[in-house]
Amino acid sequence: MTFRWLYPFAALAMLFGLLVAVAQPASGAPAGPVALDAACAASLVASTTQGDDLQVLGCDPAGRGLAVVAVGDPTTARSVAVIVPGSDMDLHTIAKPLSWARALRAASGPGTAVVVWIGYTTPQGLGIDAASGALARAGAPALDSFVDGLRAPHVTVVAHSYGTVVAALAAPRLDADDLVLLGSPGVRTDDVADLHTRAHVFAARADTDWMTWVPSIEIGDLGHGTDPTSSSFGATLLPTTGVTTHDGYLTPGTASLAAVAVVASSGVDAGAAANPL
Repeated sequence: MTFRWLYPFAALAMLFGLLVAVAQPASGAPAGPVALDAACAASLVASTTQGDDLQVLGCDPAGRGLAVVAVGDPTTARSVAVIVPGSDMDLHTIAKPLSWARALRAASGPGTAVVVWIGYTTPQGLGIDAASGALARAGAPALDSFVDGLRAPHVTVVAHSYGTVVAALAAPRLDADDLVLLGSPGVRTDDVADLHTRAHVFAARADTDWMTWVPSIEIGDLGHGTDPTSSSFGATLLPTTGVTTHDGYLTPGTASLAAVAVVASSGVDAGAAANPL
């Protein structure tokens, strides 16, 4: 069941955050590598394993908590996809992005490992931090560093919601072959060329996503600017048939999951990714 009547209110809440941020701009300390606390990792595995090949690469219980978890082995996989979640994701809410990772791994095949990277402090709710780029700027260098450490022949970064802001700011130094932007509030650049990335850029935003109500504005550090699915941006658009919510792009049965799996598993040409079914 969907609640599309709520979408304008969610957009208004984000707009309110923009206005409040004028008086109280957000700030964020640069993120470093996620520490691997043994007790934290053991607890995380115990609470999230489904009998699959889960690997905890980082687990830091301090504050809201950070975590980096792989489904599959990124050290031996031919292809690695790194999911960068957005608002409200932390050590204690990792179950949702882990479900995306499992779905993407199943759709991509055993040759692909999928990593959930919650290596930065994400915004909480739709207030000040979600409206500014401070937390994204703090997280971007850590994302670059993590991806740079991967040794797979093919690497894809799959960013969702505010995570697309992080990935876009990381893009100039991001050592990835493909960059997928899902449900983005904007990416703080006018077009693909302004990302200054070697990665092939894909984007998707469903009509059923409440993010469509968020205005594509950028005033100083407030707002995230251009929607990467706009025709002027120049990304390869992925299909969204079957997506019913903002968090639904990597849901089994959706065209977007099938398309992202094509990109993540093989890095095939853009036409094949845009028409996966």
